[in-house]
Amino acid sequence: MQHLLPTVQFDAQLLQQYDQPVPRYTSYPPATEFKSEFETVAFRAAIAVSNYKKTPLSLYCHIPFCDSACYFCGCNTVVAQRKQIAEPYLDYLMRHIQQMAQLIDGDRIVHQMHWGGGTPNYLSFSQIETLWAAIHQHFRFDSNAEISIEVNPKSLDRSYLTLLKNLGFNRISFGIQDFDLKVQEAVNRVQPESMLFDVMQWSRDVGFESVNVDLIYGLPFQTLETFRTTICKTIQLNPDRIAAFNFAYVPWLKPIQRRIPQDALPSADEKLKILQMAIEELTQHGYQYIGMDHFAKPNDELSVAQREGQLHRNFQGYTTKPESDLIGFGVTSISMLNDVYVQNHKRLKDFYRAIDAEELPIERGVTLNQDDIIRRTVIMELMCQFQLSPEDIEEKYHLGFDLDFETYFAREKFQLRQLEADGLIRLSPNYIKVTPTGRLLIRNIASVFDAYLKQNTPSSFSRAI
Repeated sequence: MQHLLPTVQFDAQLLQQYDQPVPRYTSYPPATEFKSEFETVAFRAAIAVSNYKKTPLSLYCHIPFCDSACYFCGCNTVVAQRKQIAEPYLDYLMRHIQQMAQLIDGDRIVHQMHWGGGTPNYLSFSQIETLWAAIHQHFRFDSNAEISIEVNPKSLDRSYLTLLKNLGFNRISFGIQDFDLKVQEAVNRVQPESMLFDVMQWSRDVGFESVNVDLIYGLPFQTLETFRTTICKTIQLNPDRIAAFNFAYVPWLKPIQRRIPQDALPSADEKLKILQMAIEELTQHGYQYIGMDHFAKPNDELSVAQREGQLHRNFQGYTTKPESDLIGFGVTSISMLNDVYVQNHKRLKDFYRAIDAEELPIERGVTLNQDDIIRRTVIMELMCQFQLSPEDIEEKYHLGFDLDFETYFAREKFQLRQLEADGLIRLSPNYIKVTPTGRLLIRNIASVFDAYLKQNTPSSFSRAI
């Protein structure tokens, strides 16, 4: 089925009306539903089922360390300038990889691997090689596997990038956030413009297939005009994908954000103008709006997958590998199987203790029921394809003549009609289609089908815009 790539229509009044805390839906149920009472036997059982089905694999490897703290950061990181802290972690990480490999059928193929953090290039290259060898010792990789790594431009040179590419990484991403020095200083992430252009050029020179960058709007001292400059310079960099994230100011959850001058944050109205400008500039310069915060060139795999109705989403964001089980290695990483999600311990000492005890280092998790799985499919179709066929859902889950889509989601009918009245969706017996106005509020639209949302406090999630 061929889908036209979505266009976006900006309605400031509706965006302000719907600007409320909602999940990002990197999973459904969201991570807020993970429970510490989770029994690891359920995770082992889910792996056994996947082994029987020979489900392909997507691997995630978490390197939590950073040289310094970025005040905007919402990730689980360990700030340490003494690089020796990475040595014991690598030992435990490789033991965890071996532990997981013993549970997973060796015939299953890895189609995708991502190293994130933290800062993966906090590691020396010899440490990178050691970890790479440990993973490849236990897992079989497809010859065309996507293998990506996040890097900090401040800790890079051409030779390090060359070594990464020669080792086997074929995709790379790095954070820009903002080119403006005043903004950089306010969030403790100073990166000279020349350095960012050098890293991009080196990445191209050594042959990475895809180079992606991150921006953040809503940071202190940002204005419409200063961020326009950032967007223009980013376009000059010519990355394959751009993520323009909304800064979630949640100091009650991330205490490091208390170092940000709150009175310097742009107003809600200014943020909306910044967002509108960013979307207009990027789409006018050839980038396709994939959804939420993501943009990609028309020939990028994400754009192609969306046109073909094959785009999907998991804890790593948008992906073209829907059929894979995601297996997370290391502290705080998340694994996603068909009906079980788990997250590893967030503290190093807890992670180490579990590995020493020969236990799976799982801190919390959730087992999905059939209703969760049906709702997950509905939410992810809306998030990724911007449209949904009720008939497809009925056929896939055998809802039957007595329980069709409309009956199953009868409670949601009123909210859907309200969204239609506001111009965010179009409804018919054959489809639910998100309008150009609704695409910027896709999280709100998807949340209609979230059975858990009313049980969570608003502070659990970032705002939609």
